[in-house]
Amino acid sequence: MEKTKEVEKRTLFERLGGTSGITAIVDDVVQTHMENPAISKRFTAYNDKPERMAVIKKHTVDFFSAGSGGAVEYKGRSMEETHAGMNISREEYTHVIDDIMQVLDKHGMSEDTKKEVLAILWSLKGMIIGQ
Repeated sequence: MEKTKEVEKRTLFERLGGTSGITAIVDDVVQTHMENPAISKRFTAYNDKPERMAVIKKHTVDFFSAGSGGAVEYKGRSMEETHAGMNISREEYTHVIDDIMQVLDKHGMSEDTKKEVLAILWSLKGMIIGQ
């Protein structure tokens, strides 16, 4: 019982493994997106732009670290600015979420942690879909 209470007190950032854990998750998510035929074209376009992909990954790590309780300052653009002109569909966003959940499973995240991440992703959908 004590262990459960201790786990519940940890921030999402801590449960995701801090900056290093979130970095590993982001790396795996991007790779999974590249292998997902429904959305791969949005990501494989960066195969010949590794410097740009590194910036995107860094912003993603910082965004999720800051939003999950880490002492990290996100200095990137807003979600609307970042996704402007991309016209991401609901279907594509669903694939993104599915890929993220698959990676969280791979990293052994608890159901509660996955639900919390899902809630964050769901809260961002209006800032990303159809922009």
